[in-house]
Amino acid sequence: MADQNTKHRGDATESKIIHELISDGYSVSVPFGDNDKYDLIVDDSGKLHRIQCKTAWENKPETIRFNTHSQTTANGEYHEKTYHDEIDAFVVRYPETEQLYWISIDEATKQKMELRFEADLNHPSINWARNYEYRGNIPSGN
Repeated sequence: MADQNTKHRGDATESKIIHELISDGYSVSVPFGDNDKYDLIVDDSGKLHRIQCKTAWENKPETIRFNTHSQTTANGEYHEKTYHDEIDAFVVRYPETEQLYWISIDEATKQKMELRFEADLNHPSINWARNYEYRGNIPSGN
C-alpha cells in the first residue's frame, strides 16, 4: 500500500520482523504499552536484546536510509532523542525487498543511517548493506 500512514507502516514492519524472528526459532516479547524505547525483546538462548524496529526507504540510488532517533511533539515543541543506552540494536526492514538488517546500537549513527548496496568507491565511512543483512541468526557480538 503506497499511501500507508507512518503508524500503519511501522506496525507492518514490526509484525514482519516478529514473524521472521519467530520463524528462525527466537522467542520474541512485546512490551505492554508505548512507553518503552524498544519495540521488542528477543531471547537468544538467554541473552536478551532490546530491539527498535525501523522501516528504511530509498533516499538515493543504491542507498537506503532509516532514522536512528525518535521524534516526538510535546506541548507544541518538537523533540529528537537518540536510542543510545536504551536499546541494543535496530532491526530494519526495507519493504521493496523485504530484507531485514540487524544494526547494533554501537554501529548506528546518531540521526539517520544510510546503507549502501553499490558505490563507485570503497570508502571506510560507507555502511555496506550486505554487512548488516539478517540471515536467520543474530550477529555475534550483539
